[in-house]
Amino acid sequence: MAEQGLRMGTPAGRWVLLTTVLGSSLALLDGTVVNVALAHIGEDLDAGFTGLQWTVNAYTLSLASLILLGGSLGDRYGRRRIFVIGVIWFALASLACGLAPNIETLVAARALQGVGGALLTPGSLAIISASFHGRDRAAAVGAWSGLGGIAGAVGPFLGGWLVEWTWRAVFLLNLPLAVVVVAVALRHVPESRDVAAARGLDLSGTALAVAGLAGLTWSLTELGAGVRSGAVWAALAVGIGALLVFVVVERRSRHPLVPPVLFKDRVFTAANVVTLLVYAALGALFLLLVLQLQIVAGFPPVLAGAGLLPVTVVMLLFSSRSGALAERIGPRIPMTVGPILAACGLLLMMRIGPAASWLFDVLPAVLVFAAGLTLTVAPLTATVLDAAPDRYAGAASGVNNAVARAAGLLAVAVIPGVAGIGNADYSDPVAFNAGFRTALLIGAALLVLGGLVSALTIRSRLRAEPEPQAEPVGPPLERIPLERCAHCGISGPQVYPRDSAGS
Repeated sequence: MAEQGLRMGTPAGRWVLLTTVLGSSLALLDGTVVNVALAHIGEDLDAGFTGLQWTVNAYTLSLASLILLGGSLGDRYGRRRIFVIGVIWFALASLACGLAPNIETLVAARALQGVGGALLTPGSLAIISASFHGRDRAAAVGAWSGLGGIAGAVGPFLGGWLVEWTWRAVFLLNLPLAVVVVAVALRHVPESRDVAAARGLDLSGTALAVAGLAGLTWSLTELGAGVRSGAVWAALAVGIGALLVFVVVERRSRHPLVPPVLFKDRVFTAANVVTLLVYAALGALFLLLVLQLQIVAGFPPVLAGAGLLPVTVVMLLFSSRSGALAERIGPRIPMTVGPILAACGLLLMMRIGPAASWLFDVLPAVLVFAAGLTLTVAPLTATVLDAAPDRYAGAASGVNNAVARAAGLLAVAVIPGVAGIGNADYSDPVAFNAGFRTALLIGAALLVLGGLVSALTIRSRLRAEPEPQAEPVGPPLERIPLERCAHCGISGPQVYPRDSAGS
């Protein structure tokens, strides 16, 4: 069937690429521009800092909890079908965000947006994997990743420009893009599904993941804001209990979201611990830096949004070289040096204050941070895949992606409160500046700890040859480069099952 796949450079191939790039860019652009809009959202809707936290976390909570289920739904019921449903859902939720009269409505609409994101995000790359001819598949994924990186770079400027008009335009922009994506997908994208996919869906595991992450996120956010009620402690207990039961259910499930066999490998477990630490620091930084630049440094939204632009650019230019370096010398050194270098970047950001210069204070610090992150991410993803049995490679990558998103979710809930940024502080430049500096120290400590875990646990070399495996269940696997980072849009290798209809 591989001979029937689409080819790069053909009209049919271009239509599929356009659809998947625009679809995945909906979620990517939304993530970058919403952070730029937070200060204006808080001012317009008279929201406290907890409301801004939930504007970010409501979306991330739904996405992190449901993204593995979204991939399974696409494999079973049709990737194009679930992708289109996700885009429509995302657009309708975006409309609700753009029309929200208060912060509570906005948070609820953001949670619905996350459901749409969980349906469309896995389908974007899976459609390419299933649709393109074998040798053209890697080129198509490379183009998808590169064009997505450009969208990530454009996002801060676009978001800053829209915010200066109205923050609501940040969400309403998704509507015309979604119309184009749906129209092109229905006309030009072939349907595909995994005929060997498990017949059942792990709905109990999904429900427990949602309950666990929701309980933890809400309780930790409230504790950070100084609330110590019985309901908060009960939610914390429910969240922890649900995640513990989730582990038991996954061990007994015939079609688990998270195959327990993956965590029997010490390196796989360690690499996900590193992911948790690194992306926790990332999640807090991406929330707080843009606010710091606007509230304390007084930058306009466009310039504040461009504060993290160097991260996207550096990763876009050098991620593939970082992956090649890890293949040549092994992932341990890059994964040790990278987080520590990124921590140095965070410490340099402590110079960003009331009289900060974008060129002399912001840019050098962000470039150092970007260099460290670039050294880390591609080797980290490669290590996760290298540690997993080949037949579980897709699940391993999905687990790592979910860990990264959950890390950002919990960091946004916890770190601002620990740093002393409360409801009364985010509009007070002096108080926010003090909290921001404390948050940078916490983030730097997490990154250094991630580097130390890498030094002690990660193999010095990737496996030269695949380990012998039992007869695989399901379709053969093909390595696909460049899965997108949860925050920056660029990452390392990915593996997806070949669909029998598209390969």
